[in-house]
Amino acid sequence: MHSDLPNPTILKIGRLGQHLRPAQLSMRLLQRFIQQLTSPSSNESFLGRIKKVEVLVAKLLSILMIGVLLVALADLGLVLFQELFAEPPYGFFSTTLIEIFGAFLNILIALEVLENITAYLRGSGIRIELVIITALTAVARKIVIFDFGKLSGLELIGLAVAIFTLSISYWLVRRTNRIHKD
Repeated sequence: MHSDLPNPTILKIGRLGQHLRPAQLSMRLLQRFIQQLTSPSSNESFLGRIKKVEVLVAKLLSILMIGVLLVALADLGLVLFQELFAEPPYGFFSTTLIEIFGAFLNILIALEVLENITAYLRGSGIRIELVIITALTAVARKIVIFDFGKLSGLELIGLAVAIFTLSISYWLVRRTNRIHKD
């Protein structure tokens, strides 16, 4: 055995050249992390890190949403092409227009979600008005594709209540925004 070789389980770390085992190093790092979290002077740096994570997540969401939009557009284009040109009688739809309108509304909802994300990235925060409009579009889509043969009137009443409450919410937000602008 070579006694002049360093022990591989001991690490030299720090300005003082302290020799620490990995478990000791982990404990010191954990203690320092807890100390930084509980220190009132570190609030700004902590909030700055949180903001960076929020921005990163928002950017990732926007990239993923663009991917969803592209796939949805390709799917819609394929369905329309097949419906119009692939099967006789040409120029007529074999699926219902309701399903095609539902696909169009899905794309509009995805665009509104992307607009919410980009508004957040621009620094205007989450605009509640846009969120309510997105929700209204989603409920409208559900009504457009509503299958009266399979679902009961209770579900339709639930959708009506959702539209009513979202409409009232939208009106209140618009009214409040107008009052604050004046």
